[in-house]
Amino acid sequence: TVSYFEWVQNINGYYWTLDEVHQKLDQKMTKAFWDVMDAMEKYKVEPRTAAYIVAVKRVADAVKIRGWA
Repeated sequence: TVSYFEWVQNINGYYWTLDEVHQKLDQKMTKAFWDVMDAMEKYKVEPRTAAYIVAVKRVADAVKIRGWA
C-alpha cells in the first residue's frame, strides 16, 4: 500500500509527510480489517475466506464500473 502511495505522489507531483503516509495507511488498513470482519459475520466464514470474498467483490465492482460486464 505504501508503494501505491509513492506511485500516486510521483505521478501527481504530490509530497506527503511521513505522518500523512502513516495516516493514509492506517485508514486503508482499518477499512480493510472491518471489511473482512463484516464479511466474516455476513457469510459465517473464517478470516481467509472472508478476505477472498472482499477481494473478489472489489474486482467485480471494478469490472462493472469500467463497463466490462
